[in-house]
Amino acid sequence: MLNVYIADDEVWITLGLKKLLEKLNMDVFVVGTANNGLTAKEEIAMFKPDVVFTDIRMPGLSGLELLQAIPEVSPDTKVVIISGYAEFSYAKEAVQHHAYDYLLKPIKEEDLQRVLSAIVNETGVEASEEGKTVYYDRLIDNVVTEIRDHYMEDISLTSLAGKYNVSMGRLSEMIKEHLKVNFSDYIATLRIQRAKELLRDESLSIQEIAEIVGYNDYFYFTKVFKKVAGISPSKYRKSI
Repeated sequence: MLNVYIADDEVWITLGLKKLLEKLNMDVFVVGTANNGLTAKEEIAMFKPDVVFTDIRMPGLSGLELLQAIPEVSPDTKVVIISGYAEFSYAKEAVQHHAYDYLLKPIKEEDLQRVLSAIVNETGVEASEEGKTVYYDRLIDNVVTEIRDHYMEDISLTSLAGKYNVSMGRLSEMIKEHLKVNFSDYIATLRIQRAKELLRDESLSIQEIAEIVGYNDYFYFTKVFKKVAGISPSKYRKSI
């Protein structure tokens, strides 16, 4: 059974999340709720839930402050940020402070299922360090293969995390650890390598090549190409 705690200052969000949890075909129990960060911190220390869902903006302590405080009072608890704010800065800060995942309101049932399934999967392999290593080795091999097969398409960390039932933050860490480069830089490198090959074909315009490798914006493609290759695509074409 997964013990869940919900921290949100909007009652209807808390009630809605509880109803969603009840609809899932999973063994989940809500051990408590709070409408402010201070109460949440105290009760999380007492209940030590498996998972905490917390809003970003709350009185007392914000969700991000609560996220930073939880490891001190309940180190094994996984924290999922829920927010109506889609700004990248919030997600980035949440990941930096080791949030397990970041869900946007209104929360979709499939997203909730994905996150909890990932937690169950990860919990299931924690009994054996050897088993955990094998599990993650296989997972990252599959993810890297997926990236290499589809790097010219609209591929994202979110879609990969959903497919492989792992949190976005955890997957980002695994990719960087395995490839020694972050996800976006790896995609850019693969795309520019392919673009270099295509630039040898004079029948293709640079705009066409940009679109083939996954960039609909010509100017952004040129910027990325120059960052990776150290030279613009037009100058590269002239040099070969």
